[in-house]
Amino acid sequence: MPFAPVVETARLTLRPPTVADRDQWVALHRDSRTYWHAPHAMASTDEAAEEFFEATRTHWDEREFGFWVAQDREAGSVVGVCGLKQIDGDAHFLNLYYRLGFDHQGRGFGKEMSRASAAHAVEHLPELPVRALVKEINTPSVKTAMGSGFERVGTRVLHDDLPDEPPSTVFEAPRMESVTSFDDATREQILDLWIRTNDAGGAVGFTPGAPRAAVDARLSAAEQDMSAGMRVAVLQRSAANNRVLGLAFLSEGPNPILSHGRWVYTVMTDPEARGRNLGRLLMAGTHRVARDLGVEILTLGVRSGTGTTKFYEACGYHESGRVLGAIRVAHGDERDDITMTRRLDNLVRKPDPRN
Repeated sequence: MPFAPVVETARLTLRPPTVADRDQWVALHRDSRTYWHAPHAMASTDEAAEEFFEATRTHWDEREFGFWVAQDREAGSVVGVCGLKQIDGDAHFLNLYYRLGFDHQGRGFGKEMSRASAAHAVEHLPELPVRALVKEINTPSVKTAMGSGFERVGTRVLHDDLPDEPPSTVFEAPRMESVTSFDDATREQILDLWIRTNDAGGAVGFTPGAPRAAVDARLSAAEQDMSAGMRVAVLQRSAANNRVLGLAFLSEGPNPILSHGRWVYTVMTDPEARGRNLGRLLMAGTHRVARDLGVEILTLGVRSGTGTTKFYEACGYHESGRVLGAIRVAHGDERDDITMTRRLDNLVRKPDPRN
């Protein structure tokens, strides 16, 4: 297995289901209070819920991923289930599923576990569209899907839909791609994104209000590095209209002895879509691209005072250096230049004692 089967979020442990979880699984999927939007979708009998449980465990055995049991890290109680299932047939995709126990609703667990599931899929699972199928009447689930970075892309009739029931809305996560050049339309969108991110206060190489020409010149320099084979762009595109939603650059080090690492530069997502998990999905896609390139270590710089340190910590990065006051944003406003690092191979190393 190329990744750990257990994922931890701020408050939850997401783990594969075990035999000991069967009774709670059945109870969760037989609780009519959580099926108010579609009573017919609830398991009709305990035996039917048990069949779902066994099918979930079989999916794990066959594909090495699937639906997790979500457990409260502090209390130890199971709060629900979530994760991804591969759907084959006419539509080949990864289906995001999430269900909370009635007593655990209203605490943000649904969004927390769904965001983690989506990021895990983008970083580690088969490169298929990641989708959630939701009835529009189920407003909480719609909000969870959109808050996890998904967009409406269509509708789909489910096998257990009633004859007069509206189809489910298909929500899809942004698509990721790595490129070494930009077509004209993409370049214009990236330039616009860079300027808007900068003007919104993002730490992407400038201060707010920087001239368009200056940003354009920096983008041209990045394109030259890509042409020279020293840089790769990771693009995040809308599944609905292919618009560029996010960008990150992976850059090689200055000499061959650093070839197993890359610097991550100019990480940015659409400022108008802040709070919708796009940053986490962008980093997940960046990690995937880096692994495909054989990269073991990623390093990035953070400007203090932007509030992004905790975000990168949640993405697996740790502070590895800090120069106090190295960034002068304005007279009297000096920020620390923070270096953060993540090992993609998950090795734990001790400092080299040699001087």
